[in-house]
Amino acid sequence: MDENSTGDLENSLKGWKEKTPLESRGFLTWEKDLVFTARIRGYSLEYDPRAQEGCFPTDTLLMSVAGCLGIDVVMFLQKMHAEIREFEIETSGERNPVPPQYFKAITMVINIAGNGITPKKMDRAISLSQEKYCSVYHSLRKDMTFNVSYKISET
Repeated sequence: MDENSTGDLENSLKGWKEKTPLESRGFLTWEKDLVFTARIRGYSLEYDPRAQEGCFPTDTLLMSVAGCLGIDVVMFLQKMHAEIREFEIETSGERNPVPPQYFKAITMVINIAGNGITPKKMDRAISLSQEKYCSVYHSLRKDMTFNVSYKISET
């Protein structure tokens, strides 16, 4: 990808994030014991610290950063004329052993298959997401280690 392509990509992205609502509003309802239901934008999700009737709140934080990065990377690659057939992010987080048990490190491995997907395009898409566009990433602790790698398949 040459310098003109990089500029074209960034120009094509202008304005799309500005359409994101600047305020979010949801509801968290206590169901029983320590089980809660979160509702936002018509979707619901259960939280349970025992993970028997729902997930841990930190699980959704981990998947939110993966979702944000994934949306960015797929969109950027599509704008770079890559043809994506498969896309999956394997995500793991290492938490502080004592309260507060924040994430000390998050590791992601993007498994992607298709045509026209090159290491240079992947590096650029991941970089743009991390440096400028992924709101969830920018909401995390600055002292956290964040590693993203990828495996490209042509199938």
